[in-house]
Amino acid sequence: MPKDFIKKYLPDPEKLKANKSLHFLGDVLHDPNLWHLNRTSVSKAFAIGLFWGCIPMPMQMVAAAIFAAKLRANFPLSMALVWFSNPLTMPPIFYFEYLVGTWVLGMHSLPFEYELSFAWFRAQLYDIGLPLLVGSVLCGIVLSSAGYLTINLIWRHNVQQRWKARQALRLGKKTEERDSEG
Repeated sequence: MPKDFIKKYLPDPEKLKANKSLHFLGDVLHDPNLWHLNRTSVSKAFAIGLFWGCIPMPMQMVAAAIFAAKLRANFPLSMALVWFSNPLTMPPIFYFEYLVGTWVLGMHSLPFEYELSFAWFRAQLYDIGLPLLVGSVLCGIVLSSAGYLTINLIWRHNVQQRWKARQALRLGKKTEERDSEG
């Protein structure tokens, strides 16, 4: 079941509750609904984590944690999924989002040139900022919706398969009982 698979990779809730960097959430961390693994909480967690992973901002995990608490999604999963955009994957992800933003806004994309300086960043912020923001939000909405729907479908399919297996087992037992009586 997806629940067992996910549970195997999630951190211990007690360790997360003891983490000092999460104390800004206060007593919210002690809400047991934030730690449950069910179809609804996991689907919401995927939507939240995938959305905030697309947004180019510092402390994406904090935003994911706040939204997980507000929407009653699985807390650790929401924060962990943000890490699909990590220092190795951020450049191609954000460049793709920038290209999506230029396409949506009808702008011409700038050639890829990069200089690691604050002056370059400040000069390019207007030309890059709006398309990146629009593309990031749009990609975040699409990816989070796809993640939400996919998890719902996978979970539902798995539950149906388990239900059919239990029914087949029950049917097999009834057949065996009739054969042993006759």
